[in-house]
Amino acid sequence: MARTPEGPPPPPAVQRLRLRYAKRGRLRFSSHRDFQRAFERALRRADVPMAYSAGFSPHPKVSYANAAATGVASEAEYVEIAVARRCDPELVRAALDASLPPGLDVIEVVEAGPGSLVDRLEASVYEIRLSGVDLSTARAAVIAFLEQPEVMVERMTKNGLRSFDARAAVVALRATPEEAGLSVESVDPAPCAILRLVVRHTMPAVRPDDVLVALRRVADLAPPVPPSVTRLAQGPLDTATDDVADPLVPDRP
Repeated sequence: MARTPEGPPPPPAVQRLRLRYAKRGRLRFSSHRDFQRAFERALRRADVPMAYSAGFSPHPKVSYANAAATGVASEAEYVEIAVARRCDPELVRAALDASLPPGLDVIEVVEAGPGSLVDRLEASVYEIRLSGVDLSTARAAVIAFLEQPEVMVERMTKNGLRSFDARAAVVALRATPEEAGLSVESVDPAPCAILRLVVRHTMPAVRPDDVLVALRRVADLAPPVPPSVTRLAQGPLDTATDDVADPLVPDRP
């Protein structure tokens, strides 16, 4: 006969909240697992009335969505939580932001409306700073890349070495002068080119470092120092304009 946990079941979820947070400065080097641990500690410190799963090992109902890779800064990370009593989203935002370390900053909290947040995250916008690369070299590499029907790259995954097309997921890519960059990172005084990349979320996911590998393959683009990457946005993709919209718009009053 199957065992059942002792005691009453946990209170049901009465509200879902969607959070947008940023990963800035040195915290861009934190892994997704590091963030999960820090976030769950912050939920306890902020006394957020979390809803819990049932069973012998209850855990808070938290859903993480398409986290940025380790080393990538971001202004557009998302997570959804379920709570056991109704909360003011702005009070939750302020309490969580105060409970997280500087560099993990909660920007907005909204009450979740109908539909799936994950389904809205169709594409991302990245800014890639290429210190030591002049604009003409970056533009030539972008043109060479966009002219290719496909560019195969390889990446080691948990299932072994995998080969995939980095070109197919790229919706838009352009090189601009440093002054046009939108990075929230500290500005490097050395001249550099800025790549603005719009990439569709696919399986397997094509990341900015895959596109940089592809640029080196087709145009021998090799920055003298490691590029600095920031995700500026992720959300629904407008295929007519190549714009990426705010995924929380349908949830706001």
